[in-house]
Amino acid sequence: MNKIEHIGIAVKNIEEANKVYKSLLGQEHYKTEAVESEGVITSFFTCGESKIELLEGTSPDSPITRFIEKKGEGIHHIAFHVDDIRTEVERLKKEGFRVLNEVPKRGADNKWVVFLHPKSSHGVLVELCQEIK
Repeated sequence: MNKIEHIGIAVKNIEEANKVYKSLLGQEHYKTEAVESEGVITSFFTCGESKIELLEGTSPDSPITRFIEKKGEGIHHIAFHVDDIRTEVERLKKEGFRVLNEVPKRGADNKWVVFLHPKSSHGVLVELCQEIK
């Protein structure tokens, strides 16, 4: 793993959250994107070499909507940049991590993504990200 790629934050209203994070970070978000496979709208801010990803669920059964209903708004996941996502998944499986989707899927911001179950990492949902070339 090379660096923290982004921190995902679940929000009820992405427009309101964009205003808050614009004030906090002193800059506009650089991208808004719908990820239909995950049932979310995302908004990205840069913060040094890393990013902040705001996530709003687009339906009542979206994972983000369910997360907010259960835990409230807040940090949803931490994402790490990897060079070879398939190799990293195999390594982590051998280390005992529970992989939620062994086959990388297309995520936001032009990335292949794989998630690790929070029970494998002390309650934190971990996302692996590899740039799609």
